[in-house]
Amino acid sequence: MMTDRIAVDIKVPNQTRYLCLIGHIGENIARTLRDYSGDREKLAFDLNLVLTEAMANAIQHANEDNPAKEVHIEISIVSQRLIIRVFDFGTGFDVHQYIEPSPPLDEHGRGIYLIHTIMDEISYNPTEKGHVLEMVKNLN
Repeated sequence: MMTDRIAVDIKVPNQTRYLCLIGHIGENIARTLRDYSGDREKLAFDLNLVLTEAMANAIQHANEDNPAKEVHIEISIVSQRLIIRVFDFGTGFDVHQYIEPSPPLDEHGRGIYLIHTIMDEISYNPTEKGHVLEMVKNLN
């Protein structure tokens, strides 16, 4: 049996007009998975949401709407785990502050909270040039 192996590496300008494109890539990946037995359309919707929220955060907060910067996204499937990494060039933030927010949740942090409810794992760690938000969805 052939298992799904995907490795997508995307770099786009730091502009919100690319959100829709990145969201659609997530949807298309969900729809082409052979090994996924769950609700494909729900997964497609969820991946679109996760990717657009993570990318919007990188554009607005980490990259500070600077059009000279770019957003780097990696999407891969390894051992029945869909892994999405969104790299930014910012100073970072405490992801746990938004994963378990104290009510009421205002406009800031809603995206991270949504990502946390959809994905199975979420982490935010420093890199050489900034930070990476890593999100994992178990596909089995």
